[in-house]
Amino acid sequence: MSCRSFNEITIYNMTKSKIYTRGGDAGKTSLIGGSRVMKCHQRLEAYGTVDELSAHLGLLASMLPSSLSGSDKSLIPWIQRRLFDVGTHLAMPCENGAMPPSAISSVQVQRLEHLIDEIDEQLPSLRSFVLPGGSQAAAQCHVCRTVCRRAERLIIALAEEVPVSAELLSFVNRLSDFLFVYARFINKIECVDEILWQNDGD
Repeated sequence: MSCRSFNEITIYNMTKSKIYTRGGDAGKTSLIGGSRVMKCHQRLEAYGTVDELSAHLGLLASMLPSSLSGSDKSLIPWIQRRLFDVGTHLAMPCENGAMPPSAISSVQVQRLEHLIDEIDEQLPSLRSFVLPGGSQAAAQCHVCRTVCRRAERLIIALAEEVPVSAELLSFVNRLSDFLFVYARFINKIECVDEILWQNDGD
C-alpha cells in the first residue's frame, strides 16, 4: 500500500463527520428516532451502564489466558455484540406505548444457559460463597458480573415505566450467571485457587 500525501489525507478527513456535535452541551442527547432527553434520563442510565459493561468485557478479553481455546475467547465478542443489541432496544422510545423491536430472543438466552451448564460441569462443586478475586482476568470477570447486575437493576427500573423486552431482561439476568461461572472457569484454567468465604469470627 502506497503512502498517501498530506493533501490526500486532508481531503479524506474532510468527508468524515465530526466526533463532537455540541448538541449535548446543555445536558440533552438524542434517542433513536431523534427525540431529545436529559442525559440523566432513566434510559440513558440503563443503556449507558450496558455500554460500561461492554467496555469492562473488552478489558477482560485482553486479559484472557493464552491457554483458552479460540471458541472460549470468542464468547466475549459475541456477548459484546448482543449487548449492543440490548443498548439499541433501550435507546428506542416507545411509540404510542408499544414496545420497540428487540434483536434479543429466546435463542440468545438459551445459548447462555447452554454455556453456563457446559462450563459449570467442568467446575468443582461449591462448598462456600466465592469472593471476587483469583487471577487478574478472573477478578475482572467478577467486575463485569457486578456491573451486569447494576445494568439489570437499571433496566428493571426502566421496565417499571415503559415496555422492555422480556427476553432482553432474561438475557441480562442470565449473563451475570454466566460471568460468575466464567470467572471460576478462568481461575481453573490459570491454576489459581478460588477465594472462598469463611466465617472466621473476625
